[in-house]
Amino acid sequence: MAGLGPDWKGLLKWSIANSDGTQAPRELSEEDRRFFAEAMRDHTVDVIKRMKEISAVMNLPAEVVESQGITPEELEGMLEELQEHVESIDMANDLHAIGGLVPLLNYLKNPNAGIRSRAAEVVSTIVQNNPKSQQQVIECNGLENLLVNFNFDDNIKVRTKALGAISSLIRHNKVATDAFRLSNGYAGLRDALASEDQRFQRKALQVMQYLLQENPKDHNVATQLGFVRSLTSLANSSDLDIRQAALQALVEIVRNQGNSKAEDTTQLKEVVSKRVQEIKTLDQEDLAAVKEERQLVDALWQLLYKEPSELRQEGLLVLPEDNQVPPDVASRQFASGSLRGLIDGASSEPPSGQNEPQEEEKKKPVLLLGA
Repeated sequence: MAGLGPDWKGLLKWSIANSDGTQAPRELSEEDRRFFAEAMRDHTVDVIKRMKEISAVMNLPAEVVESQGITPEELEGMLEELQEHVESIDMANDLHAIGGLVPLLNYLKNPNAGIRSRAAEVVSTIVQNNPKSQQQVIECNGLENLLVNFNFDDNIKVRTKALGAISSLIRHNKVATDAFRLSNGYAGLRDALASEDQRFQRKALQVMQYLLQENPKDHNVATQLGFVRSLTSLANSSDLDIRQAALQALVEIVRNQGNSKAEDTTQLKEVVSKRVQEIKTLDQEDLAAVKEERQLVDALWQLLYKEPSELRQEGLLVLPEDNQVPPDVASRQFASGSLRGLIDGASSEPPSGQNEPQEEEKKKPVLLLGA
């Protein structure tokens, strides 16, 4: 083994010498087997072993961690490594079995904000599109810890990461979704929309859109909690993504208000009217950038005024270039022959400064591994 890692060059030479394709595979000697096994073992990480080691550290009392000189930054790095391991759904599901899930969820209550934030990221990775791990986190009271951080943490990054983990946990999971609703989750989303952090606002809008699409009754809940007012403010945001997400939610709520007492839409009408006038002044490039917003503004206008918006009347709702297919550059270049000639030339000529290989060498296969 080389000083900086496995001797890959030596392993390659050994492989070629023992598997050049010109003779039948031979029985490996004990020395060859040992060389190959050591080369592979030194460059292989035992993921389960590493996860057990990380779980053991997470289980250590805070005073022991401090006495060992382990810094919060090192613990964050450890959690980052754990997150890489649990990107595999099998490893994510094994974390609870090896005793790592409970201490990870306890890290959501760590005094250090960076550790709380990183722990929420790991939880989000574990439960994403993973019903088994979602169930494990729920049974270990993980949702409660996430809700506390989402609603009450004094660090906005921690709150945002906790909401991201909640978003992954409730996706296609009725138990978690119902628990989020019963835990006054919508009030937390309303507070998030009123924050000044745009990343937090975007995440709250994403969760809200999902909930509105999943349960029609939530439109009435949103109306009763005053979401129209919060969303109206965001529909005037300078951030395009926030503006469009707010408009989408407003369209859903206004369209599905049903028999519930509707909020006063005077301010909303003013915002929509103002946005229509602003869109009318945009040039072609800027109009193309707000394609989805044009559709949403028109839909909201029709819901509020029961008539088409000026965007539709003046032909700004659907532009000719909105449905154009991007140009097929590759086909055009091949048709002209210019690109085909370059590719054919590159594939037929050897690299500059190298001799043409002999015919016998061309046919000889190179195998990296022996029998």
